[in-house]
Amino acid sequence: MRIRLNGDSTELPDGLTAAGLIEHLKMNGQRVALEVNGEVVPRSRWLESRLTDGDQAEIVRAIGGG
Repeated sequence: MRIRLNGDSTELPDGLTAAGLIEHLKMNGQRVALEVNGEVVPRSRWLESRLTDGDQAEIVRAIGGG
């Protein structure tokens, strides 16, 4: 399937979940927020939230500092 990820067209395996996307991008363990089609996907729903062809996703990584 093809989605738009952070503004770029990206090819991904069909049926990927939000959790699978984070794993596919090797972002496990990082503090990230995920939005799909304009709605924030809570981390508690990542395993059940499936991406579909044409979705628009944004991933934001938290950066600490001061």
